[in-house]
Amino acid sequence: MTQNGMLSGKIALVTGASRGIGAAAARLFAAEGATVVLAARTESALKTVAADLPGASYVVADLGDVTSIERAVATVLERHGRLDVAFNNAAVGVPPHPVAGFPEDDFDLVVRVNLKGVFYAVSAEVQAMLPNGGGAIVNTSSVGSLRGNPALPAYGAAKRAVNSITESAAVTYAPAGIRVNAIAPGLTITEMVEDWNRHDPGIVDRIVADNPLGRAAQPAEIAEAAAWLLSDRASYVTGVVLPVTGGTAV
Repeated sequence: MTQNGMLSGKIALVTGASRGIGAAAARLFAAEGATVVLAARTESALKTVAADLPGASYVVADLGDVTSIERAVATVLERHGRLDVAFNNAAVGVPPHPVAGFPEDDFDLVVRVNLKGVFYAVSAEVQAMLPNGGGAIVNTSSVGSLRGNPALPAYGAAKRAVNSITESAAVTYAPAGIRVNAIAPGLTITEMVEDWNRHDPGIVDRIVADNPLGRAAQPAEIAEAAAWLLSDRASYVTGVVLPVTGGTAV
């Protein structure tokens, strides 16, 4: 932990923090001086990540359930008295499938976690930040929200809705000193992408072949973008959906 890092002195909530981009963000935010509260469904993984971070704690939460989301934010307030920054990264993926015949259960799961969960996380976080004069929120969207997404149409649609939520909340709460932005990662090596590659062998290589940098991102690289947007260094940035794609056109 540093005293002059980008997030020095901040109380931070990271959802989806048990693995992938969320775990990388928790580690980076702590290294940049934040006191981090991690939230996800899997306690064993949360405990492992939190154990290595000075001052960190965790709360087990279903980030697709409104009551659970609100309880997670309330837990941050109980432990630390305020919430300064929040990274809404929790998401779920389902096997690739075109629009026609898309399984309804998969659709409902994607919308519940990736759309409804983010909507009510922003709602709870804003209410926690208002009494303390402001804060910053970053939502994880996807490059798949910025163009057609034939293999993952429900995922892309939910993430495009996250962009709209981000923009609406940014305009609404800017006068209160709350900035709301989103990142739209390109291909990133996470368990979700590895699952996609198992269902569609070679998809990672095909996407990488069209990437100007010639590779996929690592979770820590995506976390860096979120950290900057949450920091005071981005004090005049709000309502932005920032592509973090290695140059892939959107």
